[in-house]
Amino acid sequence: MSPAGVDVLIFGDTESCAELRHELPLAIVDPFLYIEVGEKRVALTNGIEEQRIAAAAPDVELLLPDALGRDELVAGGWSWQEIESELCLRAATTLGVREARVPPAFPLALADRLRGAGISLTPDQNLFEERRRRKSAAELAGIRRAAAAAVAALEEASGMLAEATISDGLLFAAGEPLTAEAVRERIREVCRRSGCFAPADTMVRAVLPELGSAHDPGAGQLPAGTPIEIDLWPRDEASGCWADMTRTFVRGTISDQLSELYALVLEAHRRACGATEPGVSGEALYGLACDVFEAAGHPTPRTKQAGVTLREGFYFALGHGVGLQVHEPPLLGRGASEQLVAGDVVAIEPGTYVPGLGGARVEDLLLVTEDGYENLTASFPYGLAL
Repeated sequence: MSPAGVDVLIFGDTESCAELRHELPLAIVDPFLYIEVGEKRVALTNGIEEQRIAAAAPDVELLLPDALGRDELVAGGWSWQEIESELCLRAATTLGVREARVPPAFPLALADRLRGAGISLTPDQNLFEERRRRKSAAELAGIRRAAAAAVAALEEASGMLAEATISDGLLFAAGEPLTAEAVRERIREVCRRSGCFAPADTMVRAVLPELGSAHDPGAGQLPAGTPIEIDLWPRDEASGCWADMTRTFVRGTISDQLSELYALVLEAHRRACGATEPGVSGEALYGLACDVFEAAGHPTPRTKQAGVTLREGFYFALGHGVGLQVHEPPLLGRGASEQLVAGDVVAIEPGTYVPGLGGARVEDLLLVTEDGYENLTASFPYGLAL
């Protein structure tokens, strides 16, 4: 519910609008208006979705377009877009809305229509972020399912790497080149079987000495003796919620330098996870990881010159919130003064990259609890060697 005296309007579909999916926990592909006035929650919907919304959110009152004069608008030759905005205005007016908070992505054209009729709208990012950070039971169950799917898929993927044979510095499976595409497709297949969707850019990439983009999904035959990062973020289809995790593997000989680098990553991960609890800021957790890398001589955004783009070392944020979006508040990085709260789900993913050597990253998904955290992906081990 919104704070006392604050009305709320949300317009969108529940597949792309996380604020709306948080209020109505089901997938609806067509946009519609959701209104909060005091303790009342109302959805302006249609006969097609009426029963589904009533079952998923029985406390939400349903307002149908026919009761607001849709037939007369159609008969009057109004366009579909004009009818939609007029019905939204009539719904808000019927419920007595004069001032309302809206998400920052509230449609501009609809906002203009409502404001033109005298309704004051205020974008309020903090309000909607705070609502979503405390996950509902259904959302948390979905995150757990997505995390379990990620672990299962990573078990299959690491098994493919472990069973691969090595010839001329490359990996083979059953005599055929073992490719990033083949591993990625196995990951996506396992996630599908678990009721989750893994995107086409799920990362299976060799971290070569010449480095390259840290978000390259990876392609082609995989090499031996080289770090292979697998970063996967499946979405639970029932809840619309995501998970996120990463492990780094090497099939073949591991150099002493790479072993030392990986130990740094694990130490940064251990310190950041160990300090996760309500009241700690994202910047403080990020600082713990930076301390580890900086002490070993690796650059971080804290040590670089202002205005210079860093492309090596620990050059990104420590992590982010995860829920109805795979990247959402709270941020764990520079300037992230917001304190964690019980109910936050955060991905913690330290890593470092060295030209001429390669790099590594490890990521786990943590649920912030009243007295610390629960690691939702810790069941998968952290070994580098396969």
